[in-house]
Amino acid sequence: QVQLVESGGGLVQPGGSLRLSCAASGRTFSSYGMAWFRQAPGKEREFVAAMSGDSTGYADSVKGRFTISRDNAKNTVYLQMNSLKPEDTAVYYCAARHSSRWYSRISDYNYWGQGTQVTVSS
Repeated sequence: QVQLVESGGGLVQPGGSLRLSCAASGRTFSSYGMAWFRQAPGKEREFVAAMSGDSTGYADSVKGRFTISRDNAKNTVYLQMNSLKPEDTAVYYCAARHSSRWYSRISDYNYWGQGTQVTVSS
């Protein structure tokens, strides 16, 4: 079992930055593909970014603005979010799957965090 705990959400003005963190339990963190998804009010949960090993992938809507990274020594994955827009407002979820590759579908992940709220507003 893997437990995931997100942190770092909050209120930020348009154009600002936030860094989300996702701390994972377990001793084999490096063997997990990790991802970030988000869900805005009234909308379906959507893929944001993922990584496994040195390979990363991003949704077109965040490409060039968001960066996913991980520190295997700290069992933590990060999402650096720059140039934030009001449409980035959502609950952001961390997800994990024991795999050597990353995926972009919700159904591909079997471990989820509780989410952290990100609000972009002036």
